[in-house]
Formats: sequence, structure tokens, C-alpha cells
Amino acid sequence: MTYTLITVSSVTYAMKAKTILNNSGRYCEIERQDKNTRTGCGYVIRVRDDPELICSILSKNGIATKDKKTVVR
Repeated sequence: MTYTLITVSSVTYAMKAKTILNNSGRYCEIERQDKNTRTGCGYVIRVRDDPELICSILSKNGIATKDKKTVVR
């Protein structure tokens, strides 16, 4: 399975992002970042859709995104 981890600025924005994306029919979960790779608040959203599309949706809803990391498992 391939998914992308997108860093947001706070856990509050992670929760808002999850609500926005889940309400629009897109999969999204909130995860705590590994301590060794942590930047910002330490929370990321995990998505399966195209990360550029997800970042665009979030930006239109006032949620800034930071780093993106694709993970293949």
C-alpha cells in the first residue's frame, strides 16, 4: 500500500484537515510523527489520494501544509 504523510502546523489543523477530507469522501487519518523525523507540531495526516490534490483542497480551506513524504509498504 502506498500513502503520503503530510505535515501540518498543529494538531488542531490536522483534525480540521481530517474532517474536511473525510467529508469530501477522501481517506485521511491523523498520526503522530516519529521523534527522529518530527518537525512542527509532531502530527501528520496520512492520505492515499494524490498529495498535490489533497494539499490544494486543504489550501482552499485555509490549512497550510508543510512537508510531504510518500511511504510504500
